[in-house]
Amino acid sequence: MLFLYGNFYFYFIVLRRLLSSDKKLSGSLKNILGFYPRNISLYQMAFRHKSMTRGTTTENTKTSNERLEFLGDALLNAIVAEHLFRRFPYKDEGFLTKMRSKVVSRNHLNGIAIKMGLQDMLTKDSGGYAGNSIYGNALEALIGAIYLDTSYKRAKNFILKRIFVLYVDMDELENTETDFKSKLIEWTQKEKKSVEFRVMEEARYADDKTFLIGLFIDHELKAEASHYSKKRAEQMAAEKTWTALNTPTP
Repeated sequence: MLFLYGNFYFYFIVLRRLLSSDKKLSGSLKNILGFYPRNISLYQMAFRHKSMTRGTTTENTKTSNERLEFLGDALLNAIVAEHLFRRFPYKDEGFLTKMRSKVVSRNHLNGIAIKMGLQDMLTKDSGGYAGNSIYGNALEALIGAIYLDTSYKRAKNFILKRIFVLYVDMDELENTETDFKSKLIEWTQKEKKSVEFRVMEEARYADDKTFLIGLFIDHELKAEASHYSKKRAEQMAAEKTWTALNTPTP
Protein backbone atom coordinates (compact mmCIF):
# COMPACT_ATOMS: atom_id res chain seq x y z
CA MET A 1 0.00 0.00 0.00
CA LEU A 2 2.83 2.32 0.92
CA PHE A 3 4.56 1.44 -2.36
CA LEU A 4 1.44 2.34 -4.37
CA TYR A 5 1.08 5.61 -2.50
CA GLY A 6 4.74 6.44 -3.19
CA ASN A 7 4.29 5.83 -6.92
CA PHE A 8 1.11 7.91 -7.00
CA TYR A 9 2.85 10.80 -5.23
CA PHE A 10 5.80 10.63 -7.66
CA TYR A 11 3.55 10.78 -10.75
CA PHE A 12 1.49 13.54 -9.14
CA ILE A 13 4.62 15.69 -8.71
CA VAL A 14 5.75 15.01 -12.28
CA LEU A 15 2.29 15.85 -13.66
CA ARG A 16 2.11 19.04 -11.63
CA ARG A 17 5.48 20.18 -12.94
CA LEU A 18 4.45 19.44 -16.51
CA LEU A 19 1.20 21.35 -16.10
CA SER A 20 3.06 24.25 -14.50
CA SER A 21 5.53 24.29 -17.42
CA ASP A 22 2.64 24.20 -19.91
CA LYS A 23 0.94 27.08 -18.13
CA LYS A 24 4.11 29.18 -18.21
CA LEU A 25 4.64 28.52 -21.93
CA SER A 26 0.99 29.22 -22.66
CA GLY A 27 1.23 32.58 -20.89
CA SER A 28 4.40 33.53 -22.75
CA LEU A 29 2.81 32.59 -26.06
CA LYS A 30 -0.27 34.66 -25.27
CA ASN A 31 1.96 37.76 -25.10
CA ILE A 32 3.59 36.91 -28.44
CA LEU A 33 0.62 35.58 -30.39
CA GLY A 34 -2.24 37.56 -28.93
CA PHE A 35 -4.18 34.40 -28.08
CA TYR A 36 -3.83 31.30 -25.92
CA PRO A 37 -2.72 28.16 -27.79
CA ARG A 38 -5.06 25.20 -27.89
CA ASN A 39 -2.62 22.36 -28.57
CA ILE A 40 0.38 23.26 -26.42
CA SER A 41 2.35 20.20 -27.61
CA LEU A 42 2.69 21.76 -31.08
CA TYR A 43 4.41 24.81 -29.60
CA GLN A 44 6.62 22.69 -27.37
CA MET A 45 7.77 20.91 -30.52
CA ALA A 46 8.28 24.25 -32.31
CA PHE A 47 10.83 25.23 -29.66
CA ARG A 48 12.59 21.85 -29.53
CA HIS A 49 15.85 22.08 -31.49
CA LYS A 50 17.10 19.00 -33.36
CA SER A 51 20.16 18.86 -31.07
CA MET A 52 17.82 17.45 -28.40
CA THR A 53 17.26 14.34 -30.54
CA ARG A 54 20.85 13.54 -31.50
CA GLY A 55 21.58 9.85 -31.46
CA THR A 56 17.90 8.92 -31.64
CA THR A 57 16.02 7.07 -34.34
CA THR A 58 14.50 8.70 -37.42
CA GLU A 59 11.07 8.38 -35.84
CA ASN A 60 12.19 10.30 -32.77
CA THR A 61 13.56 13.15 -34.88
CA LYS A 62 9.94 13.97 -35.63
CA THR A 63 9.81 15.42 -32.11
CA SER A 64 12.19 18.23 -33.11
CA ASN A 65 11.06 21.46 -34.78
CA GLU A 66 12.47 20.65 -38.24
CA ARG A 67 9.18 19.52 -39.78
CA LEU A 68 7.29 22.50 -38.35
CA GLU A 69 10.09 24.74 -39.65
CA PHE A 70 9.56 23.29 -43.14
CA LEU A 71 5.84 24.06 -42.95
CA GLY A 72 6.33 27.54 -41.49
CA ASP A 73 8.94 28.40 -44.11
CA ALA A 74 6.47 27.59 -46.92
CA LEU A 75 3.69 29.59 -45.26
CA LEU A 76 5.96 32.57 -44.58
CA ASN A 77 7.20 32.73 -48.16
CA ALA A 78 3.69 32.54 -49.62
CA ILE A 79 2.21 35.14 -47.26
CA VAL A 80 5.15 37.54 -47.64
CA ALA A 81 4.94 37.19 -51.44
CA GLU A 82 1.24 38.07 -51.42
CA HIS A 83 1.79 41.00 -49.07
CA LEU A 84 4.56 42.45 -51.23
CA PHE A 85 2.51 41.89 -54.39
CA ARG A 86 -0.31 44.00 -52.95
CA ARG A 87 1.92 46.61 -51.30
CA PHE A 88 4.01 47.31 -54.42
CA PRO A 89 1.53 47.11 -57.34
CA TYR A 90 3.91 48.76 -59.84
CA LYS A 91 7.14 46.92 -58.99
CA ASP A 92 8.46 44.16 -61.23
CA GLU A 93 9.11 40.51 -60.39
CA GLY A 94 12.81 41.10 -59.74
CA PHE A 95 12.13 43.74 -57.08
CA LEU A 96 9.48 41.58 -55.38
CA THR A 97 11.79 38.56 -55.33
CA LYS A 98 14.63 40.53 -53.77
CA MET A 99 12.36 42.09 -51.15
CA ARG A 100 10.93 38.72 -50.19
CA SER A 101 14.46 37.33 -49.85
CA LYS A 102 15.34 40.19 -47.55
CA VAL A 103 12.29 39.69 -45.35
CA VAL A 104 12.81 35.94 -44.95
CA SER A 105 16.63 36.01 -44.80
CA ARG A 106 18.06 34.02 -41.92
CA ASN A 107 19.77 37.05 -40.41
CA HIS A 108 16.57 39.10 -40.51
CA LEU A 109 14.43 36.31 -39.03
CA ASN A 110 17.01 35.66 -36.30
CA GLY A 111 16.84 39.31 -35.29
CA ILE A 112 13.04 39.28 -35.18
CA ALA A 113 12.97 36.04 -33.16
CA ILE A 114 15.38 37.47 -30.58
CA LYS A 115 13.34 40.67 -30.28
CA MET A 116 10.28 38.49 -29.65
CA GLY A 117 12.14 36.63 -26.90
CA LEU A 118 12.01 33.21 -28.57
CA GLN A 119 15.56 32.44 -27.45
CA ASP A 120 14.25 32.06 -23.89
CA MET A 121 11.69 29.47 -24.99
CA LEU A 122 13.96 27.31 -27.15
CA THR A 123 15.25 24.01 -25.77
CA LYS A 124 18.55 22.79 -27.19
CA ASP A 125 21.55 20.71 -26.25
CA SER A 126 23.89 23.01 -24.35
CA GLY A 127 26.82 20.68 -24.96
CA GLY A 128 27.43 21.54 -28.60
CA TYR A 129 27.19 24.21 -31.25
CA ALA A 130 23.61 24.51 -32.49
CA GLY A 131 24.25 26.90 -35.36
CA ASN A 132 23.49 30.60 -35.81
CA SER A 133 20.12 30.12 -37.47
CA ILE A 134 18.25 28.41 -34.65
CA TYR A 135 16.12 31.39 -33.64
CA GLY A 136 14.95 32.15 -37.16
CA ASN A 137 14.24 28.44 -37.59
CA ALA A 138 12.21 28.47 -34.37
CA LEU A 139 10.19 31.44 -35.65
CA GLU A 140 9.32 29.52 -38.80
CA ALA A 141 8.42 26.47 -36.70
CA LEU A 142 6.19 28.70 -34.56
CA ILE A 143 4.33 29.82 -37.69
CA GLY A 144 3.83 26.17 -38.63
CA ALA A 145 2.49 25.43 -35.15
CA ILE A 146 0.04 28.33 -35.33
CA TYR A 147 -1.27 27.07 -38.67
CA LEU A 148 -1.81 23.50 -37.41
CA ASP A 149 -3.25 24.65 -34.08
CA THR A 150 -5.65 27.23 -35.51
CA SER A 151 -5.94 28.13 -39.20
CA TYR A 152 -4.22 29.66 -42.21
CA LYS A 153 -6.01 32.95 -41.49
CA ARG A 154 -4.60 33.19 -37.97
CA ALA A 155 -1.09 32.28 -39.17
CA LYS A 156 -1.39 35.01 -41.79
CA ASN A 157 -2.58 37.54 -39.21
CA PHE A 158 0.37 36.65 -36.99
CA ILE A 159 2.84 37.25 -39.83
CA LEU A 160 1.28 40.52 -40.98
CA LYS A 161 0.26 42.04 -37.64
CA ARG A 162 2.79 40.58 -35.19
CA ILE A 163 5.85 40.41 -37.44
CA PHE A 164 5.46 42.98 -40.23
CA VAL A 165 3.84 45.74 -38.19
CA LEU A 166 6.15 45.42 -35.20
CA TYR A 167 9.50 44.30 -36.59
CA VAL A 168 9.82 44.83 -40.36
CA ASP A 169 11.14 48.16 -41.64
CA MET A 170 10.55 48.04 -45.40
CA ASP A 171 12.49 51.25 -46.09
CA GLU A 172 15.53 49.88 -44.28
CA LEU A 173 15.25 46.52 -46.03
CA GLU A 174 15.24 48.15 -49.46
CA ASN A 175 18.78 49.36 -48.74
CA THR A 176 19.94 46.05 -47.22
CA GLU A 177 22.03 43.60 -49.23
CA THR A 178 21.03 39.94 -48.83
CA ASP A 179 22.23 38.28 -52.06
CA PHE A 180 25.48 37.11 -50.53
CA LYS A 181 25.94 34.38 -53.10
CA SER A 182 26.19 36.91 -55.96
CA LYS A 183 28.46 39.16 -53.92
CA LEU A 184 30.74 36.25 -53.06
CA ILE A 185 30.93 35.02 -56.66
CA GLU A 186 31.74 38.56 -57.81
CA TRP A 187 34.48 38.82 -55.17
CA THR A 188 36.05 35.46 -56.08
CA GLN A 189 36.10 36.41 -59.77
CA LYS A 190 37.81 39.67 -58.91
CA GLU A 191 40.35 37.89 -56.68
CA LYS A 192 40.82 35.12 -59.27
CA LYS A 193 39.70 32.42 -56.83
CA SER A 194 37.48 29.41 -57.45
CA VAL A 195 34.17 29.01 -55.61
CA GLU A 196 32.04 25.89 -55.39
CA PHE A 197 28.78 25.00 -53.64
CA ARG A 198 28.80 21.27 -52.94
CA VAL A 199 26.03 19.04 -51.54
CA MET A 200 27.68 17.43 -48.52
CA GLU A 201 24.70 15.46 -47.29
CA GLU A 202 21.05 14.82 -48.08
CA ALA A 203 18.82 13.86 -45.14
CA ARG A 204 15.30 12.61 -45.72
CA TYR A 205 12.48 12.70 -43.18
CA ALA A 206 9.38 11.04 -44.62
CA ASP A 207 8.76 12.99 -47.86
CA ASP A 208 10.97 15.94 -46.87
CA LYS A 209 14.62 16.32 -47.87
CA THR A 210 17.22 18.55 -46.22
CA PHE A 211 20.40 19.63 -48.02
CA LEU A 212 23.69 20.27 -46.25
CA ILE A 213 25.68 22.59 -48.53
CA GLY A 214 29.40 23.17 -48.24
CA LEU A 215 30.98 26.31 -49.68
CA PHE A 216 34.55 25.91 -50.94
CA ILE A 217 36.94 28.68 -51.98
CA ASP A 218 40.04 27.43 -53.76
CA HIS A 219 38.97 23.91 -52.72
CA GLU A 220 38.99 24.87 -49.03
CA LEU A 221 35.77 24.43 -47.02
CA LYS A 222 34.70 27.82 -45.67
CA ALA A 223 31.16 27.26 -44.38
CA GLU A 224 28.27 24.81 -44.23
CA ALA A 225 24.52 25.38 -44.04
CA SER A 226 21.45 23.17 -44.25
CA HIS A 227 17.91 23.84 -45.42
CA TYR A 228 15.00 22.21 -47.21
CA SER A 229 15.74 24.48 -50.18
CA LYS A 230 19.12 23.93 -51.83
CA LYS A 231 19.21 27.56 -53.01
CA ARG A 232 18.43 28.85 -49.52
CA ALA A 233 21.18 26.66 -48.04
CA GLU A 234 23.64 28.08 -50.60
CA GLN A 235 22.65 31.64 -49.64
CA MET A 236 23.06 30.82 -45.94
CA ALA A 237 26.53 29.34 -46.52
CA ALA A 238 27.47 32.37 -48.64
CA GLU A 239 26.28 34.74 -45.91
CA LYS A 240 28.41 32.95 -43.30
CA THR A 241 31.45 33.13 -45.58
CA TRP A 242 30.92 36.75 -46.56
CA THR A 243 30.50 37.75 -42.91
CA ALA A 244 33.70 35.93 -41.97
CA LEU A 245 35.63 37.55 -44.83
CA ASN A 246 34.51 41.01 -43.75
CA THR A 247 34.98 40.59 -40.01
CA PRO A 248 38.26 42.16 -38.81
CA THR A 249 40.62 39.74 -37.11
CA PRO A 250 41.19 40.78 -33.47
